Order: sequence, then structure tokens, then C-alpha cells
Amino acid sequence: MKIKSILSLLVACISISAMANAPKYVFYFIGDGMGMGHIIATETYKRVALGDNTPLLMMQFPVSSIVQTYPAIEPITDSAAAGTALSTGYKTMNGMLGVTPDTTHVYSVAAQLKEKGYGVGILTSVAPDDATPAAFYAHQPSRKMYYEIGKDAAASGYEFIGGSMLRGTKDTDLLKVLADSNVTVAHGMEQLANATTRRVILLNPEDHYRGQIGYTVDSIKGALNLPDMTRACLDHMLKTSPDRFFMMVEGGNIDYAGHSNDGGAVIKEVINFNEAIAVAYEFYLAHPDETLIIVSADHDTGGMIIGHSHSGYSGWIRNIKHQNISKDSFGDLCKSLLMSRRIFTWEDMKELLADRLGFWSKFKIPADAEEALQEKFEDTFSGRNSKEEKTLYQSFNEFTVLVFKTMDAATGIDWTTTGHSGNPVPLFSIGVGADEFKTVHNNIEIPQTIRRLTGIE
Repeated sequence: MKIKSILSLLVACISISAMANAPKYVFYFIGDGMGMGHIIATETYKRVALGDNTPLLMMQFPVSSIVQTYPAIEPITDSAAAGTALSTGYKTMNGMLGVTPDTTHVYSVAAQLKEKGYGVGILTSVAPDDATPAAFYAHQPSRKMYYEIGKDAAASGYEFIGGSMLRGTKDTDLLKVLADSNVTVAHGMEQLANATTRRVILLNPEDHYRGQIGYTVDSIKGALNLPDMTRACLDHMLKTSPDRFFMMVEGGNIDYAGHSNDGGAVIKEVINFNEAIAVAYEFYLAHPDETLIIVSADHDTGGMIIGHSHSGYSGWIRNIKHQNISKDSFGDLCKSLLMSRRIFTWEDMKELLADRLGFWSKFKIPADAEEALQEKFEDTFSGRNSKEEKTLYQSFNEFTVLVFKTMDAATGIDWTTTGHSGNPVPLFSIGVGADEFKTVHNNIEIPQTIRRLTGIE
């Protein structure tokens, strides 16, 4: 009897000690589609193009690991299954959110920490009802059930949700559901500053309403950006839940750019994501004994690599410096030119390519590549004879595809797919309990480890 009492007391003491050492502030960063190829390309770009030898902040964290991403059955995951694994610790089928393959509800660490008294902020550079952010609050058999996902957001009780747009509001009462839940929907930072409710949803200004907030490389005036959103969410957490909070921040545009096979956009999105991490790191420096930061990814998009059959050991990734337009925006520009009455000549296009991508003006384009570009331009703009290449989020005419393949040839970047790959992704961590992630090698282990550290297991 005495032995049992002593053991019970010992267990209680260990539990109390663990709770005392639990992180009060948890930052969970997810680079959507961010494989090691994306990170190394960005590291290389910083070094050779910007003259900056300092590693990306995430790569300076003391703990690093490699994480497998496969879903319940298939070898390659989508964002819904990966988001569910990263948020709940359970594998599920592609396309499913917050449920197991038999549709049993499983709960995210965010929801469980909310029940424990933590404030919760969920934000992304794409739509907050998209797969990864939604996996932290929704329970739906399909990631496309935007109205139902929006209702789950209203019911979550989370203090802050942010992203580009809500897709479940068309011809529904979702905005009323949110208002009845005392949630302020703010379009842009100015409206956010005027919000008086405890719960807010931050979206892009209405004149920038789209599936993602806008690429960093496009420098869209007035659009949201991830570092500022991260800072706004942190400020809101400190105002509403200063004692303890959980924040999930997704760099969703990395995935968008990866699906488009746009190396320049990927690199500048990873840099932007790194700047968002820096917001949390600054907070960590002020609260090192209370803060945990985890950085990982849901999957690899595009199979991005440095080096192709023509680059040898060289590579010219410095040429990315001259790209100031995304492939998506360039494709949209070409479509608008095709629809206009203006006669757009090859010389006009050469001038545009020189200005927006650096062709000829900043680096040489081989004669055979220029000839191929001109031939495809004439076929597309004069002959109106161009097929479309569809990716997950966009559709590009053949001329746009060739332009960015030419850019790849000029930078040394290559791709294996416009979809996802089964490659593992990185994990980096710093702060209270970071050492526990040294042996994490499967995505479901990340939330399981967070549970142990915060005492919600």
C-alpha cells in the first residue's frame, strides 16, 4: 500500500514538473510544399545572388530532422491528409480533413490547447479554408466543403484566423454564422486595427480577393504579406491570451509557386516565410524559457532541384535576381494581351521579357532558345494556336510554359513534377522541448510530441 502511494506521488510529481516546464508559447510553421530542394535553392540564391552567407534562420535552429509525409494508403500525400497528420497525429485519406478514413473525428493540438486555456491563431498566405489551415479546426470528409469548413471555423472559438479569402460565403449564410459567433471579418490591416471583438478573421482587402494573398515577387501594393500577418496575429494573441498561446503559420504560396514550376517565385516565398519565422524568433529571444518554435512542411511540391542536364557543375541561380514577375502573373498578362486589340510584336515581347525576367538585358539567351521562343510566340499570338498546360491552381499557354522553361535553363533549376512528390521534408526546432524533435521522422509524430510537451496527451 505504501509502495503504491509512493509511486502515485512520484507520478504526480513528475506530471507537475512536466507541466511547469511546458512551453507557454508554441509557434508551428508549415511551409506548404517546401522540400529540401526549395530550401537549398533559396540558400544558394542568398549566397551567390545577394552575397549573404548567413543560413536561413530555420537552418540555424539547433534541432533538425527529416520527416516522411505519406498518407493512410497512397505513397504521395495531398495537403488535406498531410495537414490532418501534422495537426492531429493521425493518418487519413487524401482529400479528408480532421477525420480518419472511416470519418471518425480526430482533434488537432490547436483545438486541444484551446480547451486547456491557450489562445489560438491560425494563418496562411492562401485561403484559411484551404487544406492545411482547415485541418487545425475542421472535420469534413472533403477539403472542398468550404461552407461546412467555414462553419467549423466559427465553432472553433479561435481568436485569430487569417488568409486570403473565404470560399464558402457565396450564396450562403456563412458571414451571418460568423457574425453570430461574434467573429469580426476584417479585410486588410486597417479594418483589423478597428476590430473590437476577441475573435477576428483577417482577409486580403476586397480588391485583392483571390485564392492566395499574392506572390512576393509580384510586389502587389495593398495586399497582405505573411510576415505582417504573423506580427498582427502575435499582437492579437498578446492582447487576448498573453499568458499562453498556440500559433500555426503556413507559407502557402510556396506550394502555389511549386505547382507552377516557378523557381524565382518559390525562392522569394521561402525568403518571405523565413521573415515570418523571424517574427516568432524575436519573441523567442525575449521568452527563451517559455517558447517553442517548430518549422516543417506538409509535403514537397514540384521535386525542385538545382542542376539539370545542361548546367553541369555551374548553375546560374543568380539570374533569379532579375525576375520581378511570377509565372502566374506573366501567364495572366499574356492572356490579357491575346484578348486585347493591340498588335503585340515579337520585339514588344522581347522588351517585356528583358524588363520582367532579365532575358538579353541581364543574361544571354542562346540563339536556338531565342528562335524557339519567337516561333512559339508567333504561333500563340499571331496564329492563335496554343494549347493550355493545366496545373493544380493555374493554366498556362504554351508560350508561357516555354518562357519559364527557358528561365529554368538560365538558372540551373529543374523539376520532376507539377504535382507533389513523395520526398521527405525537413523539420527544424528551437526552444522549450526542442530536443524532443530530434528523433521525429514521421509527420504524425510532430503533434504527438507537442501533446507530450504541453501535457495534453
